[in-house]
Amino acid sequence: MMMNRLRKWMGLIWMLMAPLSMFYLIKTALHQIALHPVTDTKVQWGVFVIVFIPIAIGLCIFGWYAWKEEYKRQM
Repeated sequence: MMMNRLRKWMGLIWMLMAPLSMFYLIKTALHQIALHPVTDTKVQWGVFVIVFIPIAIGLCIFGWYAWKEEYKRQM
C-alpha cells in the first residue's frame, strides 16, 4: 500500500521533471552556444537536445502511468 502511494507521487515528480529538465538543457545549450559560437559547439548541443527530447517524453509518459496507478499490483 505504501509502495503504491510512493509510485503515484513519484509519477507526479517525473511528469514535472521532464519539462523542467528540457527547459534547463535548452537554456544551458543556448548559453554555451552564445559563449562559443563555433560549429562544433552548435552540433554538440544540438545532438544533446535532440537525443534528450524522446527521453523527456518517455519520462513524462512513465510518470503519467505511475500517477494513474497503471503499475499497481493486483493481489
